[in-house]
Amino acid sequence: MTQLGQWFKASRCDNSGPNCVEVMFAGGGQVQVRDSKNPGGPVLTFDAAEWDTHVAGAKGGEFDLPEHAR
Repeated sequence: MTQLGQWFKASRCDNSGPNCVEVMFAGGGQVQVRDSKNPGGPVLTFDAAEWDTHVAGAKGGEFDLPEHAR
């Protein structure tokens, strides 16, 4: 189980490479996201409802690359 305050990469990410996003459950319902290539760079912060909406959209295909963009 992922611990609060610890950055992690998605299970489908190649953990040996830098080309991933990292997520941290920061407590208080906050979820933070950063670019693994730039860990000292900007961090996006979402509240629990925003994160749940994002995850539901991803699971539902909302962010799939459209065929015309391939």
